[in-house]
Amino acid sequence: MANTFTNGRRYHCLAAAALLTVLSLGLIPNVSAEQAPAPPPPTCGSDSHGGCHNRAEALKLKLIAIAAILVTSMIGVGLPLFSRDVPVLKPDGKVFVIIKAFASGVILATGYMHVMPDSFDDLRSMCLPEVPWRKFPFTTFVAMLSAIITLMVDSYAMAYYKKINAEMIGDGGANSQAKDAVVGLEQGGTNPHAHCGGGGAIEGAKAQLLRHRVVAQVLELGIVVHSVVIGLGLGASDNPCTIRPLIAALCFHQMFEGMGLGGCILQAEFGLKLKLIMAFFFSATTPFGIALGIGLSNVYSESSPAALIVEGLLNASSAGLLNYMALVDLLAADFLGTRLQGDMKLQTWAYVAVLCGAGLMSLMAKWA
Repeated sequence: MANTFTNGRRYHCLAAAALLTVLSLGLIPNVSAEQAPAPPPPTCGSDSHGGCHNRAEALKLKLIAIAAILVTSMIGVGLPLFSRDVPVLKPDGKVFVIIKAFASGVILATGYMHVMPDSFDDLRSMCLPEVPWRKFPFTTFVAMLSAIITLMVDSYAMAYYKKINAEMIGDGGANSQAKDAVVGLEQGGTNPHAHCGGGGAIEGAKAQLLRHRVVAQVLELGIVVHSVVIGLGLGASDNPCTIRPLIAALCFHQMFEGMGLGGCILQAEFGLKLKLIMAFFFSATTPFGIALGIGLSNVYSESSPAALIVEGLLNASSAGLLNYMALVDLLAADFLGTRLQGDMKLQTWAYVAVLCGAGLMSLMAKWA
C-alpha cells in the first residue's frame, strides 16, 4: 500500500514537472516577444532628432561648413588652373596625366559610390508608396536616360561643329569673321594627345578644343546638381553628430572633385573670365545649398515624400551623367589615346592613380 502511494506521488510529481516544462516552453517566447516590441515605423514628413539635436550648435557648424567647403573647393578647382606656371604640371607633362587620372577616378567613384546610392535610398524609402517606387528601379532607369542624353549632347555638339566648320571651309575667303574665330581656336595651344574628352576620330586641333569645352561644361553641370543636393541636406539638418564628420568628408570630396573639373577647364582653353565663372560656380554651389537648407529648415524635411522624390531623381540624373563622363570622356579617351598607348609605364602609373582616386573617394562614402 505504501509503495503504491509512493509510486503514485512520484508519478504525479513527474507529470506536474512535465506540464510545467511544456507550459514554460510555450510561455517564454511570448514573454520575450512582449519585452521586445517591434521597431517603430519611419517618421515621414518630420525630422526625427534623436538624442543629438541642438539647433544653435548645428547652425554654428553649418556656418563653418560654408566657409571650409568654399575654401577647399576653390583650392581644388584652382590648382590645375594655375599649373601652367609650374613646368612639371603643364598639360603635356606626365605628372599632369597622372593627376588627371587620379581626379577621373574620383569623379567615377562620386557617381557610383555617392550619388547613385543616395538616389536608391531616396526612391526606395519606406516613406514613399510601394507602388510604383519600390516596384520599379527608377534610379537605374533615370541614370540610363541621363547617360543617353549626355551622349546626345556630346554627339550633336560635335556634329554641329563639323557642319559649321565645313561651311566655313566652303566659303573660301568670304567670311573673315568665321576665319578669325577658327584662328582663335587654333591658337588655344592644346596638345592633341592631352585629352579631356575623346577626339581620336575627329581630326584637327579645333575639333579637339571644342571637344574639351563641351566636356568641361557638361561635367560641371552634373557636379553642380549633385553639390546643391548635398548642401541642401546638410543645411536642413539640426543634428551636430551628423554634421561634424560630414564637414571633413565634404571638404575632401569637393577638393578632389574640383581637381578633376579644373583639369578639364584648363584643357578647354577658356578665357580668363569664363574660367573664373566656372570655378566660382563649382566652389559656391555646395555652400549655396547649405545656405538654402538653413533658410528652409523650418519647412523642409528630408523625409517628406516630395523631397525624397525630387532629390532621388536629381541624384539619379547626376549619377548617369557623371558615370558617362568619367568612363567615356575622361578615362576611355585618355587610356585609349596615343599618349598612354605609346607609353606602357605611364599607362600603368595612370591606372594606379585611377584606383587610388576611386578607392579614396569610395572610402569617403562612409561619411558623405
